Amino acid sequence: TVGMTLIEEIAEIFDIHGIETEIIAASIRNPIHVIDAARAGCDIATIPYKVIEQMLHHPLTDSGIERFLKDWETVPKK
Repeated sequence: TVGMTLIEEIAEIFDIHGIETEIIAASIRNPIHVIDAARAGCDIATIPYKVIEQMLHHPLTDSGIERFLKDWETVPKK
């Protein structure tokens, strides 16, 4: 999107000139925006609670946790 392209350009310019600051993404509307903002170089994002909930309840998150717990059970305990 135009906003993410702008973030990429700002991050690149700051990097070229050695400007040490943090880039904040706002107007986050869905989990994809969070991922795109991080990839574009954002350090911080203002994320509505609804979007955080969507990220936490993503099917891949749930299956990843289940797989981790199953793998954990196979680790030898002292």
